[in-house]
Amino acid sequence: METGEGSGVSSGPGGPDGPGPRAGCASFNQDSTSLAVGMQTGYKLFSLTAVETLDCVHESESPEVYIVERLFSSSLVVVVSVSTPRRMDIYHFKKGTEICSHSYPEHVLSVKLNRQRLVVCLDESIYIHNIKDMKLLKTLLSTPSNPSGLCALSINHSNSYLAYPGSATVGEIVVYDANNLNTVTMIPAHDSPLAALAFNASATRLASASERGTVIRVFSVPEGLRLFEFRRGMKRYVSISSLSFSPDGLFLCASSNTETVHIFKLEQLGPRCSVCSGGDEASSWTAYVGKMLLAASSYLPAQVSGMMSQDRAFATVHLGASAQRNICSLAIIQKLPRLLVATADGQLLIYNVDPLEGGECTAAHTHRLFGAGGDQGEGSEAEGSEVTGPEQACPSYAATAALPASGPVTATLTGYSEDGGAKRGEVIPEHELAAGPVCLDDENEFPPINWCRDGTGGGPARRC
Repeated sequence: METGEGSGVSSGPGGPDGPGPRAGCASFNQDSTSLAVGMQTGYKLFSLTAVETLDCVHESESPEVYIVERLFSSSLVVVVSVSTPRRMDIYHFKKGTEICSHSYPEHVLSVKLNRQRLVVCLDESIYIHNIKDMKLLKTLLSTPSNPSGLCALSINHSNSYLAYPGSATVGEIVVYDANNLNTVTMIPAHDSPLAALAFNASATRLASASERGTVIRVFSVPEGLRLFEFRRGMKRYVSISSLSFSPDGLFLCASSNTETVHIFKLEQLGPRCSVCSGGDEASSWTAYVGKMLLAASSYLPAQVSGMMSQDRAFATVHLGASAQRNICSLAIIQKLPRLLVATADGQLLIYNVDPLEGGECTAAHTHRLFGAGGDQGEGSEAEGSEVTGPEQACPSYAATAALPASGPVTATLTGYSEDGGAKRGEVIPEHELAAGPVCLDDENEFPPINWCRDGTGGGPARRC
């Protein structure tokens, strides 16, 4: 949940020959300022701007939702339901209007979006749309079988990188430029198939984990060079359900089907030690030893040098229950660094993180997302804490420095039309977008479109 790029947890749709999709999902939006939860009876959108209060900004009665994704803090929300698993519906939830719908040849397994692109992942194909007018720009056919719909889309507006599995048998990652519509690189990340992917906010790093779940690696983008390797455990294989970078990209959290959530610190040995070695003999000695180990690792066999480069978790959280799927995210809430964990049983767990010392994170609050139980306080906030909105999110997770507010991103919505047909690889548009030009403010009203239907009530939507 890069979040960051927006990461999610779902009961998961089956393939065309499988048991089919089941309702239930949760996903953080691209900057972890919002949480979307899908249920049998509908879906809810929550604002994540305070610790002790959870504001439900929208609730829909659309039944059996198994995919729900919100675009940042805008009014655009994407929904896929069990009853129509091949159709993606896009709504302007503040106006209660449907923007458009698209149908696909197979079940929709995942949807990722940023301010430039909307990506729909099927089992063996990927569809890339221009989010400004929903026009289909590219179809990647015959991709390796990807029954979980695993993919990641960076949120950086100038680099819309898409990462997806390049193999069904080993952990190869394809990095694709969704803006320029070309393949950037192929990364041989793991020996076993991929289980999780996540970009940092600046789209300069990509984290990955395999189905074994013992090693998490971080690569440079677009070069594909291995930068970090973290070992979350050696005793048992686990299923990693989510990876998420902190807003400043200095921390990475990982959740799995175990009771522990790990937070890793991404710092190079050399620069870290050179900073701490100002006149301190102990620090200088540490820097010297660190440099010697780093230099020696280049002469050792790959297996040995790899073990030397691996670090244990900087901070951890021990959840009350294990063996349930969950997603995690790192965010700044009320000017302090937090770890957010959304669990499959409908809870949002918020923890305080010490960005300097690490260690065991302290529980701050527990929220019940649906059903009985209500909020369960597990900590108290310091007096005078100030709520910061999405536009005031902090870029430095360690220093918790305020991010200057940015103005709304604007564009022109011009509408489009496509040829019909049901050939493989072609989207079958059920509706057309409204004619433009329309001023688009994607932080408040994205896109501001009105719809109407013909008098019979059963016909397709048409332009008003």
